[in-house]
Amino acid sequence: MPATDYQGSSVPFASIGRSILSIRRDQVHSMEGNLESASAQDQRLEAFQRMVTENFHDLSSCNPDEFLSLSWISRLLDGFLSCQEEFRAILQSHRFQFAKPPLDRQTSEFFERSVKALDICNAIRDGIEQVRQWRKQLEIVLSALDSRQRTLGEGQFRRAKKALTDLSIGMLEEKEGGSVLAQRNRSFGRNSSKERSVGHFRSLSWSVSRSWSAARQLQAIGNNLNAPRHNDVLATGGLAVLVYTMNTVLLFVMWVLVAAIPCQDRGLQMHFSVPRNFSWAAAVLSLHEKIVEESKKRDRRNSCGLLKEIHQIEKCARHITELADSVHLPLSVDKEKEVRQRVEELGQVCEVLKDGLDPLEHQ
Repeated sequence: MPATDYQGSSVPFASIGRSILSIRRDQVHSMEGNLESASAQDQRLEAFQRMVTENFHDLSSCNPDEFLSLSWISRLLDGFLSCQEEFRAILQSHRFQFAKPPLDRQTSEFFERSVKALDICNAIRDGIEQVRQWRKQLEIVLSALDSRQRTLGEGQFRRAKKALTDLSIGMLEEKEGGSVLAQRNRSFGRNSSKERSVGHFRSLSWSVSRSWSAARQLQAIGNNLNAPRHNDVLATGGLAVLVYTMNTVLLFVMWVLVAAIPCQDRGLQMHFSVPRNFSWAAAVLSLHEKIVEESKKRDRRNSCGLLKEIHQIEKCARHITELADSVHLPLSVDKEKEVRQRVEELGQVCEVLKDGLDPLEHQ
């Protein structure tokens, strides 16, 4: 299904897809005059800049324990959707101006970037599905080492170790460039050599090709994204700043998703430069720096995603694997207590994943 036919809540990141494409439909189907006075326009544009600033400031100043968690990513997407809906409303109110140069070109470029962003959403959907598969392996471990069992024997540990081995293999495959599930999804509808070419960024199906690269897709979204010149700002009554801001928000949100969630060729070394005179620049640049620093930490450097819950999966799986490899049956009281404690920690991670993955995918 073409990206431009994106509709319905069953598709990945449905709210984002509907919002992006409804903006384009509104722009195409009506070219009436402006509905706002100059002073009302100025106030609305200032309010939009404040909205962007407040959203990113809240994300930047969050509790460190929440940073890059499922709930934090959900807040990021909520803020993005709010900004996008207001952007859409302003476009509707100034359709005549957006049909003339230079805004017509700038708006067209925004739509092209949005289509590329939908491809990233599709790849992220695959990543969410992969995390869901990992959760199923964790649930097997929980079932095998259930605290309600009176005793833990060799059979239970053997079953838990097999699930942990499968989990480890799955995460290793993802680190090395893509799982079987992702490769199968991304090959759908890809037959021509042109579509498999490295330079092909615009997906023609719901999933992306084997040669598709999140890093290159981000680069394609960011290409030629420059702050508007002073003359363009004056000529458009500030509307050029609106389009630039929305373009930058789109690029940054897609970059965060790629950083946090497993997807094909995740390279995070994107050049990200924002003029500091924008009110939201400090918060965005601060978040960018924090995420880059997170990716450089020793225990995150080779991770398949910076999502907090992925890190918790890796930690819990490692601890239980080490315990399972070192136990001597029958378990001593202290060793059994340690196993129960690790299993309880694992259960908490599973609950967070269960509660957070589905809402995130449908966002």
